Amino acid sequence: MSTNINNNGLPNIDDLQHLANELFKTLPNEFPKEISLSPDKAEHPRATKIAETILQTGKIGALDQIPLAAPSNLQPTQHSFSGFGASPTVSNYENTEAFALPPNAGAGFDPKDEKSSSGVQENHDLNMDDPHTGFHDINLNNENSQLNEKSAFPSLSLNNQYLPFQTENSSFEIELQAALAFVDTQFKKREDFPLNGNETTTSYYFLEQNPFAFDRKSTNIAVGNSFDGKEINLIKGHHFNAELVKKDFPILRETVNGKPLVWFDNAATTQKPQSVIDRIAYFYEHENSNIHRAAHELAARASDAYEAAREKVKTFLNASSVNEIVFVRGATEGINLVASTWGDQNLNSGDEIIVSNLEHHANIVPWKRLADKKGLKLRVIPVDDDGQILLDEYAKLLNPRTRLVAFTQVSNALGTVTPAKKIVEMAHAAGAKVLIDGAQSVSHMKVDVQHLNPDWLVFSGHKLFGPTGIGALYGKEDLLNEMQPYQSGGNMIQDVTFEEIKYHKAPNRFEAGTGNIADAIGLGAAIDYVTKLGIEAIGQYEHYLLEYATNLLKQIPGVRLIGTAKDKASVLSFNLQGYSNDQVGQALNKEGVAVRTGHHCAQPILRRMGVETTVRPSLAFYNTTQDVDTFIKTLWELKKVRF
Repeated sequence: MSTNINNNGLPNIDDLQHLANELFKTLPNEFPKEISLSPDKAEHPRATKIAETILQTGKIGALDQIPLAAPSNLQPTQHSFSGFGASPTVSNYENTEAFALPPNAGAGFDPKDEKSSSGVQENHDLNMDDPHTGFHDINLNNENSQLNEKSAFPSLSLNNQYLPFQTENSSFEIELQAALAFVDTQFKKREDFPLNGNETTTSYYFLEQNPFAFDRKSTNIAVGNSFDGKEINLIKGHHFNAELVKKDFPILRETVNGKPLVWFDNAATTQKPQSVIDRIAYFYEHENSNIHRAAHELAARASDAYEAAREKVKTFLNASSVNEIVFVRGATEGINLVASTWGDQNLNSGDEIIVSNLEHHANIVPWKRLADKKGLKLRVIPVDDDGQILLDEYAKLLNPRTRLVAFTQVSNALGTVTPAKKIVEMAHAAGAKVLIDGAQSVSHMKVDVQHLNPDWLVFSGHKLFGPTGIGALYGKEDLLNEMQPYQSGGNMIQDVTFEEIKYHKAPNRFEAGTGNIADAIGLGAAIDYVTKLGIEAIGQYEHYLLEYATNLLKQIPGVRLIGTAKDKASVLSFNLQGYSNDQVGQALNKEGVAVRTGHHCAQPILRRMGVETTVRPSLAFYNTTQDVDTFIKTLWELKKVRF
């Protein structure tokens, strides 16, 4: 909507009131759905006081001066099982300013080309001047939490203070915060309307330094080639300050053998930001209860937080409905669920399953066991010497007997990014269902299930900076409802008699018993964190870091890179002549550098590349060029010893 600006530089109060009411109508929480922001009306005392203060002072920063007392006639907001706490993002409204990244920048984005090879038009763009694109968790009582103090990306607030009259269980102020922040960033430029008068266009009110300081004059990637670590990381026109981001991860302050920890084992598991750690602790301190089947307050809090996490996963994957998101222990359980339900129900002797040569054991073993059990044929898509899928050979495998194609979007052993959308389209044209293993992709690139159009997709939370023992299975809703339950017990039934059992529809039919409630909520917090950083910005920074490390690694005599696909995620598998892989890993460990050595649960692809094991450093957005330099320097020192 368009908004008139009055003499003091603020939006017209009637237009703002209309905007706020349109916003509040979409929110699930229990509070007055119609408010007035005019100070001469008294429908809502909190809104009235805020409006008066803004009109008198001409800036939102004056809210800090409002007393924080709560009127006695206000009642705490009631919890609702249907309230997911997903605040609307800026991209839902008109008149948004141009963002720093192209809206379709994502997997396959070439910094030299303004066009994206993915062809996906994103709806969750990151505003580099104000990157509040993550969900604000309304189920989290910030008054009792230290999330805002510890994280470099705290939840949305005004100078980390509470709005006037905020009560412990009130949600009104939280939605109003979002509305006011929207007004701040959309109707007025930050440089003209600072929150406290001290900000610049390259700083946040909650950070001393902006990790996304946007430099419109810079458009190139600057790649250094020295050990001093002083090169500037310029990714498509903005800085990504990994050193600042690293401060959010407490384990990265650890030392190993007296050296700072360098975590290069991200393909195995990622480290957790303080916000995720605190969110899990907060659950056990304030919300711990079983969900969905009690009338007391803690059950309501836990149920709301758990279902809010499901909503966050749904939005993160761009699924059509929360009913398409099933919480599982991880990608492995998700694959086994599909194999044990749909596979066992629908596949018969003579049917064929296609997997790729790149697969992790978790996407081979369940299908091989099912094939052995039911007389199915397992066929394999070959790869070239660089580790790239051969689509022409894949096309030859497809036939009327093909019932399922299961493949990885990113190889955990080589880092190869597969042409996922094309593979899905070809499988569907042959009448087959498709499962995508997204365990290695969701942390590096935008994964849009409506764009990719798989029938199922799985991922693990611990590879997405979330807790272990939690993950998600996406499945098309009609298909999930046709599948028989994976496990049986409580929570997944509508009615039980000794004569008949009626099951819930998805997702509940696949979540028997007490689930991993706390870690599902922690996964939601991890998605918040990644969303605030921006998955496109993460992908571009990691691509830069991968190129930086690859260029340096190639210069070391005796290094053989395993997996050299043109389109790769940040994985560097290699062997070093004259050393066993364990010797290399032990030498790196002495310098505090953690890498994986072994077959990485992907023996078929390593054998295809002519090796049994590799050294596998894998990078994430909290890694830096200084970390890479430490890694490279150690390898050079090894070479000097033997040659």
